[in-house]
Amino acid sequence: MNMNWSQRLGTVGVWRGVTLLDPPMARSIEELGYGTVWLGGSPGSDLRPAEALLDGTDSVVIATGIVNIWSSDAAELADSFHRIHARHPGRLLLGIGSGHREANPDRTRPVESMARYLDVLDARGVPAEHRVLSALGPRMLALAAERSAGTHPYLTVPTQTREARTALGPAALVAPEQTAVLDPDPATARRSARAFLAMYLQRVNYTTNMLRAGFTPEDLTDGGSDHLIDSIVAHGDAPTLAAALRAHLDAGADHVCVQLQPADTDVIPALRTIAHALNLHPPGSPTAR
Repeated sequence: MNMNWSQRLGTVGVWRGVTLLDPPMARSIEELGYGTVWLGGSPGSDLRPAEALLDGTDSVVIATGIVNIWSSDAAELADSFHRIHARHPGRLLLGIGSGHREANPDRTRPVESMARYLDVLDARGVPAEHRVLSALGPRMLALAAERSAGTHPYLTVPTQTREARTALGPAALVAPEQTAVLDPDPATARRSARAFLAMYLQRVNYTTNMLRAGFTPEDLTDGGSDHLIDSIVAHGDAPTLAAALRAHLDAGADHVCVQLQPADTDVIPALRTIAHALNLHPPGSPTAR
């Protein structure tokens, strides 16, 4: 495939926990016109779920969002990449991140640890252009610019997408995640959004990044202010969610992936509605991306 990642990924993808995905769902997502399926929830370094999704689809890219360096062996990840890339060239993108200290007690000096992890991938022949880093802070962004294709940020707002684009330059891949609730009732939508964000509001790396984005300490208390909730978790009807996704693209993203909440529901009908609002088209159609 003589395309860069911006072309391969398409403009819009879907982010979903690895345990909530199977090949039929991935095929449905592909048929709706989404270009990429992101495997969330720290998929393991054997990449077997990614391989199964690739085997069960025709053209959609499978990306990891993200492989956690504290729980996934770098050598095994490299071997898995080569195994899958040989069978599905150009359809696997490694998203790699350092997680958060509350879930990984051994997490220390994440930038230096990430650099050592990338050293192993380099030594085992994984090309830098086939990986992106989950970079929130400026030092990890600098590492992403130096040693990967770009960045896959999580729980960020469009102003941070613009900052990432400025920091990484025009050639790098910027592919943020956008959480969304398809619900036109603000009260029930915010309830779903707060239930989703509750864990993240206890994670220092995310709260630090929220403060970096301009939110106040008060915004982070008592389950999050309406301003915080509305800014980080898009909610409303399909055109409203489509506009929230386009806001990242307008801010400089090459690609944005939507994570629908509540996650423990059938998300395909909502994804179909959003795809229609975005005017997405199935692969191979005359108007496809």
